[in-house]
Amino acid sequence: MKTEELRESLRRLNAHERPSLTERRRLYREDVAGIVEQYQADSRKYRRVHNSLQSLIMIGSVGTTTIAAFDIGKQLTWQSVSLTAISSAIALAAAFAGYYKYRERSYFLQRTADDIEKEATAVTLGIGPYGDLEHDQEQEALKLFTQRVEDLRNEQRRRQQQLDQPAEQAPPTAPPQSAP
Repeated sequence: MKTEELRESLRRLNAHERPSLTERRRLYREDVAGIVEQYQADSRKYRRVHNSLQSLIMIGSVGTTTIAAFDIGKQLTWQSVSLTAISSAIALAAAFAGYYKYRERSYFLQRTADDIEKEATAVTLGIGPYGDLEHDQEQEALKLFTQRVEDLRNEQRRRQQQLDQPAEQAPPTAPPQSAP
């Protein structure tokens, strides 16, 4: 069976037999690992793009300066063509890095993934906000866990929307201090 067929059969089954709230929260707790992995994968992707663009800017700047130092004539030479190509690549890389904010996206996704992972560990070990809940209060712990993870995901969506807005419309967001 294809994935879509499996989802459709599961959807139909859920329409007839809806799992209890506790069971849905337990399933949600298990699904959080996939959410964390996705945020971490996206964070790594944006970090790689950011680092690649920054590398291009640095190498291109050095290359442009070097080629410009050798270009002493007014005629079309390989140096002048190279200088133009490198300058264009640098301008594009700077524009993409500034517009898409890969570094900030990476930072916020990784921070959200870390926070969700911290919640998952806390609920599993019964520490932090879950420390006062007894074993027979698992439903309450799952409810709190679900709410806290959803709050983190909503906060991530809000930050993502802010990054997608033009600079003059976006409310100020604290940029990351340093990226590893």
